[in-house]
Amino acid sequence: MTARTRLREAKRIVVKVGTSTLTHPSGGMNLHRIEHLVRELIDEANQGKDILLVSSGAIAAGVNTLGLAERPASVPARQALAAIGQGALLHIYEKFFHEYGRTMAQVLLTKENAARHHQYMNSRNALLALLEMNVIPVINENDAVAVDEIKIGDNDNLSAVVAALVDADALIILSDIDGVYTANPRKDATAKLISEIPEITPDIERIAGGAGSSQGTGGMQTKIEAAKIAQNAGVTMVIARGDADGVIRGILRGEEIGTLFPAREAHLRTRKSWLAFGKHLTGEISVDDGCVAAMRRGASILAVGITAVYGDFSAGETVRVLSPSGREIARGIAAYGAQDVLRLMGHRTVDFRKLVADGASEEIIHRDNMVLMI
Repeated sequence: MTARTRLREAKRIVVKVGTSTLTHPSGGMNLHRIEHLVRELIDEANQGKDILLVSSGAIAAGVNTLGLAERPASVPARQALAAIGQGALLHIYEKFFHEYGRTMAQVLLTKENAARHHQYMNSRNALLALLEMNVIPVINENDAVAVDEIKIGDNDNLSAVVAALVDADALIILSDIDGVYTANPRKDATAKLISEIPEITPDIERIAGGAGSSQGTGGMQTKIEAAKIAQNAGVTMVIARGDADGVIRGILRGEEIGTLFPAREAHLRTRKSWLAFGKHLTGEISVDDGCVAAMRRGASILAVGITAVYGDFSAGETVRVLSPSGREIARGIAAYGAQDVLRLMGHRTVDFRKLVADGASEEIIHRDNMVLMI
């Protein structure tokens, strides 16, 4: 069975819709498209599937409500517009959900909800409770307080974190582009759509462009980052164009639509999922080939295998682990801060107490606090 045909069996689906899909090029809200989106979601839910919607568009709705000619550049102004637009966008959703006889619930998340384990679990439990009640959660980043997310268009990553959070089978990201191309299709007429990407290689990351449309803030780069999260969480992800009627239904029927990123393996345990995708990343460490091989066998990361340290992280914070080629191979909680790791790297455990004040831990990252990304 192919990854496409397995989508027919998906029972829990997260759909992320971008600002460009919800608005006209003029910036006004595209009510026709929003109604069709809601109708498709409810039709899938009526078949017994769990549906969650991650929706962008709050800032665009705020711009539309105030009749502004363009989005302001300053973060405080955009936060204010998000606060104004959130209510306007929710009103539109509520109207269409009510017309088609399904209850929705607004859920606003921030990085804090993912970074702290108890909040991660509370968010998971709340979303699962809504699904048990046959309610469709409509989720957005809390843009009025989450500064970083407004800057980088992180609803792509948010949707992947939500998919991991609720053990989803599929994540569908609807955008203003058909999927991932071999080159930028807006600039290169010979660019071809890539139907399936089993593994995100450095070449795929290079293909990912910069910012997206003028209405949204996310480009293909954030979608590739989301695909990394989804694949490693055991979630099959599809990037597709959101302005075609029936696109969600077609994807879930196994049709050749957009670019598919097949799930890699079974779902991570909840704590491992939180470590990989919920925690804020504060630095990076590079390791040698011998360390990579040992990690694949289930070993912890020892100082002797570390070759470089990047960032100024503290003990207990989460870092990326990079291979000699610079590829991300793991994420984990560091037992030592960056300055101590710099002193310890390349040394054996017996030397620790001579090099740092508190050299009790033998491992720089213990295997129980680490998730492989390969």
